[in-house]
Amino acid sequence: MNKTIEKTREFFSRPFFSNPKTLFWLWIGLGLISALTKFHKCNNFLIFKYVFWHTWNGTPLYEAYPAEYFDVNHYGPLFSLVIAPFAVLPHPLGLIFWHVILALLLYLSIRKLPMEQGKQILILWFCAHELLTALFMSQFNIAIAAIIVASYYFIERERESTAAFFIVLGTFVKLYGIVGLAFFFFSKHKVHFVLSLIGWSVVMFLLPMLISSPEYIIEQYKEWYICLGEKNADNMFSHGTNQSLLGLVRKISGIASYSDLCLIVPGIILFCAPYLRFGQYRNLAFRYAFLASTLMFVVLFSTGSESSTYIIAILGVAIWYWTAPWERNRWDIALMVFAFILTSMSPSDLFPAYIRKNYVQPYALKALPCVLVWFKLIYEMLVRDYRQHENRI
Repeated sequence: MNKTIEKTREFFSRPFFSNPKTLFWLWIGLGLISALTKFHKCNNFLIFKYVFWHTWNGTPLYEAYPAEYFDVNHYGPLFSLVIAPFAVLPHPLGLIFWHVILALLLYLSIRKLPMEQGKQILILWFCAHELLTALFMSQFNIAIAAIIVASYYFIERERESTAAFFIVLGTFVKLYGIVGLAFFFFSKHKVHFVLSLIGWSVVMFLLPMLISSPEYIIEQYKEWYICLGEKNADNMFSHGTNQSLLGLVRKISGIASYSDLCLIVPGIILFCAPYLRFGQYRNLAFRYAFLASTLMFVVLFSTGSESSTYIIAILGVAIWYWTAPWERNRWDIALMVFAFILTSMSPSDLFPAYIRKNYVQPYALKALPCVLVWFKLIYEMLVRDYRQHENRI
């Protein structure tokens, strides 16, 4: 086992694999390739770009437009400004820039993390396939992953106003960004942080009115709330969505009569329990553990999680593994391999189609490795002493 690990390390320590420029151009290349293969089949991007045009024209954001795209929009009115630069470009160019910018944002957020360059590179390699899965769907979840990491990073840098900007931006676009508040207790300027959150919330609420009207935007926020409630109900047994811990339990059990709160409430308690370890707050490794936990939690406890949402969770898995201040054991390695095979590879053609169609998708098994890693992480955060190994990050 040790010889295999050493050979693997030696192989990936070669200049091609260990040079950050390789990863930079690989991720940019993935953005280009995914866009070039989706010119005529990019339904999600069409939904996104029409959020801008519908806002511009004052038409409802949450109704079906079968002549323009399938499905309906589930993003907040603020998204109209986020997507605007890409929506006004000719279709091929807009799609290409959208994919490349998404890949670049996540690449930069990982490269900014205060850790050894070698660990950043390993995280980038581990997440590359999941990135491609999300890019094929033009998913904004790539940006959500970057936003959550940015929220953590700027709190670490004591730039609470910038952290608040990213938290509010992610929340007003897709709600997921609100989990950036998980890092509140690590802030050294909490009053400034809270005031920044309030200030940015007012700004983000008002911004879409620049291209529409106050009455229209307020009405669309109300419709967004209703739309999200309806989507949550539709997701319960959907094959494409609820690829989460919630979906895993519900789809395997086949029971529809219980509330998801039966799982969400214990999940929140487990997520919050490590906050009680006040003496660990000063350790960077412990704070990284919270970042990893947050990235996994937001996916595992959401009925809206899709296969392509896992770019968020798989990044959490990678951060969990490579920021531990102690030597990982064979069980941890097994969990990483399990996560890469079942979570990351299962949507691809390299994975047996029969297993994917008859087991992975119907029973939300893509979530299983991340569920196991998350429980393992929570256990570590509750019992391990991060202070003894702080210098290993």
